[in-house]
Amino acid sequence: MPEWLQAGGWGLLAGSALLLGAAVGWLVRVPRRVIASVMAFGAGVLLSAVSFELMAEAHERGGMTPTALGAAGGAAAYTLANIGLARRGARHRKRSGDEQPSEHDQPGSGSAIAVGALLDGVPESVVIGASLLTGGPISLVTVVAVFLSNVPEGLSSAAGMRQAGRTRAYVFALWTAIALVSGVAAVAGYTLLGGAPPEVLAAITALAAGAILAMITDTMVPEAFSDAHLLVGLVTVAGFLTAFALSHA
Repeated sequence: MPEWLQAGGWGLLAGSALLLGAAVGWLVRVPRRVIASVMAFGAGVLLSAVSFELMAEAHERGGMTPTALGAAGGAAAYTLANIGLARRGARHRKRSGDEQPSEHDQPGSGSAIAVGALLDGVPESVVIGASLLTGGPISLVTVVAVFLSNVPEGLSSAAGMRQAGRTRAYVFALWTAIALVSGVAAVAGYTLLGGAPPEVLAAITALAAGAILAMITDTMVPEAFSDAHLLVGLVTVAGFLTAFALSHA
């Protein structure tokens, strides 16, 4: 099988977890404390993957300067884009309660939420595709980390969309589209970055890592610590250690 097709398949697999989480969030009334716990676990998983997979790989490939510049640039780009989307109603796109505005409350918020979901998912998929450029197998830890974190993201966001009065068709069409885009983004990460110098690959990997880290703190952590119980910090560390163990297996 061509490697670009493998990249797309792995990206689609990781992105499909969003659809799985959305199905649970829409069909099952999961208590908010459970959603917060699951989101905390997903945040811990991604924090570990960013630290021990993406940033470590970027530093090994290109050194400190492109890694630091890439991470800062990714965080800045994500934050600026997120500010624009927040002003259009997408600030609480991953909240499971009544924080999300309805289309009646803020016209255009549905489109902003859709664009925000794309913004959150594309960097993760790009690095999945780019991980094949080393000549070895796919970074299974990255795929697993993205998959495990996507389930609570889809769950929490779909629950919030249901609270905001959005239709079943809207919710499932959105997450199906994001899953497909995840596959396309992974293909792009493989094809567009092939042959790039190590410093460029390092900067791109770190850019994605910076964007993911900004996303975690801006959209996942607030939900993880909403209605938090006293064990939520322990759950976050459990997610972190799960990904850490996978990276050293």
